[in-house]
Amino acid sequence: MCARPSTTPDCDALIIGAGHNGLVCAAYLAAAGLRVTMLEQRAVPGGAAVTEEFHPGFRNSVASYTVSLLNPRVIADLELARHGLRIVERRLGNFLPTEDGDYLAVGAGRTAAQVARFSARDAGRLEDYSARLEAIADVLRELVLLTPPNVGEGGWREALPELLRTARLGGRLSRLGMPLRRELLTLFASSAGDYLDGWFESDPIKAVYGFDGIVGNYASPYAAGSAYVLLHHAFGEVNGRKGTWGHAIGGMGAITQAMARCCASRGVEIRLESPVREVLVEQGRVIGARTETGETVRARAVIGNVNPRLLYLRLLDPAALPADFRERIERWRCGSGTFRMNVALAELPQFSCLPAHGVADHHTAGIILAPTLAYMERAYFDARTHGWSRRPIIELVIPSTLDETLAPAGAHVASLFCQHVAPVLPNGQSWDAHREAVADLMIDTVDAYAPNFKRAVLGRQIMSPLDLERTFGLIGGDIFHGALSLDQLFSARPVLGHAHYRGPLPGLYMCGSGTHPGGGVTGAPGHNAAREILADLRRRPAR
Repeated sequence: MCARPSTTPDCDALIIGAGHNGLVCAAYLAAAGLRVTMLEQRAVPGGAAVTEEFHPGFRNSVASYTVSLLNPRVIADLELARHGLRIVERRLGNFLPTEDGDYLAVGAGRTAAQVARFSARDAGRLEDYSARLEAIADVLRELVLLTPPNVGEGGWREALPELLRTARLGGRLSRLGMPLRRELLTLFASSAGDYLDGWFESDPIKAVYGFDGIVGNYASPYAAGSAYVLLHHAFGEVNGRKGTWGHAIGGMGAITQAMARCCASRGVEIRLESPVREVLVEQGRVIGARTETGETVRARAVIGNVNPRLLYLRLLDPAALPADFRERIERWRCGSGTFRMNVALAELPQFSCLPAHGVADHHTAGIILAPTLAYMERAYFDARTHGWSRRPIIELVIPSTLDETLAPAGAHVASLFCQHVAPVLPNGQSWDAHREAVADLMIDTVDAYAPNFKRAVLGRQIMSPLDLERTFGLIGGDIFHGALSLDQLFSARPVLGHAHYRGPLPGLYMCGSGTHPGGGVTGAPGHNAAREILADLRRRPAR
């Protein structure tokens, strides 16, 4: 780096963390002509959306594992297809084995007939249920790329833009008729279990839909607010098809590698193996960051693409922050109860309820091993007392059924996304002492449904909540960078008064999943933060 006077910034924008939202933010800023530098602690960009070889010849997504929420605007604006991204749809949406040896298969053109085997009444209600959820999701999709109204202090000059934002928000919500407004209120305030019990009577369909209410959410499906988590997962689409899930060829790392190539084409500098030690403040303003090696990088804007607790509690001098703000960040709730595994398989699992020769449609689905809402609730309370559920919840995804680049011919890789485990074990126990035993439990749980699974395992990669925190900065294994609860959403994400991607210190911004609209591989926080940063820097020319 060239020597410069200490008052001259080395770049216009400095982004801490090259996860997917940081890459999105960088791409937009660079497209506007800014000089952008990224500091990433790992040897590869992508954050939790990366693909790695975990057993000789076997590759898979390490943490994030499936595609739906990646915003179409981001895909188009970053030209991700031109940079190598290809996403394919599952042949079947979800597959749920039941406790009595039956199963439910959910997918386009199949769900109604499948549900009718359990309840003709439920099959008749599916269309209305889907139409209502989709109508609400359509309106909320528009809010994903908006900056929330920011409830702050100040006079009319500060309040007027926020009042205008609130008016625009009201205009969008007014498109929902009164019945759908009532439905929206229910979804925001009630539990996924209560919501689904009001719609359906049969356990399998409630379990398939209810899983979305607890995935990444360390809570009972009957916990208030879990219905919103269900709704959050309904925002997605794949290749223009709403509500579907898919797989990125090459794994989730293919998404962030395409983003990194876009950034490189726009002149972004990504410095790998450059962990940040501290964010620098001079005269009440953030002016840059210092790395673990002692290098100082100055910038007109510093953007944190990390969990808000990491940014404000570990990288900043406590004395630099307002006391109330710091107290609120200390209360920022993290911990999604996630235990993540990859396994190399010599053969496909053969489910007792639906044996198959070769790759069948249900092998390409999200396979949910949690047959009822009651099962999910018991799993949560068991984890609260024991540290992990002795009968855990698992979503099994076998991406090699859609992507032959991940495993040798005839072999397969599987992702196990496991709930519920305690983010922090009780009684001072360490996850390092229990991770192997819990991994054995997860494999045994799958084996109970597919009796060839355990013997087919050739190798495995284990990520306990502690591993996810140490490797990716996911505090308590929290895949959302903070719980998606009413007090941590929209204008309150991460703190009321700072929902507009700006921290309490001038010059410091946020672009990660701890900001609106929250977690998932969406790119939306990075998109929105870039818009706000550009608005500020255009008002404040470079020296």
